[in-house]
Amino acid sequence: MNTTTTPRTGPATSAEPRTFTPARTTATATRVLRQLRHDPRTIALMILIPCVMLLLLRYVFDGSPHTFDSIGASLLGIFPLITMFLVTSIATLRERTSGTLERLLAMPLGKADLIAGYALAFGAVAVVQSVLATGLAVWALGLDVTGSAWLLLLVALLDALLGTALGLFVSAFASSEFQAVQFMPAVIFPQLLLCGLFTPRSEMHPVLERISDVLPMSYAVDGMNEVLKHTDVTAAFVRDALIVAACALLVLALGAATLRRRTA
Repeated sequence: MNTTTTPRTGPATSAEPRTFTPARTTATATRVLRQLRHDPRTIALMILIPCVMLLLLRYVFDGSPHTFDSIGASLLGIFPLITMFLVTSIATLRERTSGTLERLLAMPLGKADLIAGYALAFGAVAVVQSVLATGLAVWALGLDVTGSAWLLLLVALLDALLGTALGLFVSAFASSEFQAVQFMPAVIFPQLLLCGLFTPRSEMHPVLERISDVLPMSYAVDGMNEVLKHTDVTAAFVRDALIVAACALLVLALGAATLRRRTA
């Protein structure tokens, strides 16, 4: 007697390639923004803390306004970078540890859609943050800039987006919120020390100067200094802004490549 076997059907073991789609990216960004709306402490941290730090800095140097003018613009870009890095890394890690990320990636949602959606959502917050911080520094605190305040805003926004990208990237290597916070001294503090804020990079040890040449925060500070010194848009400013933007895009791509569904 001949017998035939019928192949058992079950869930497919290989998923179809998931291409990047603007609709899925927008849906992800909308979901993240909806969650942020119900977290006033996070919103306050992202939007108000840079303004509070600039206000504090202005009155720390109340007797030396020139000092505030010389470093205020640089910190206008550094503060948003730090706050966006911290909040983004913790928020993304929380999505993974809670299982939300695993459920999302089980849907027809690619990693590129997810990373781009997060970047879009936090980028929208970064716009508000940068506008408030720049407006406060220039029009309320009297930051004296030779160039256009709009150029300061542009660099501040690029810095905030860079902080968002770095936060998304490092969250893939942390298994707890405490570990995510620990990445700050490893990723942010070396850039802070070598970016030229405390001393010109040309006066550093040659080895440190070469290291600073590959750190994106160095070009953020250089771009701010160009706005302080020149009325027109210089070639150096365009170069610095493009480097910061390119670094943000590169780190976002790395974040999509290293994104994991769950913690180890």
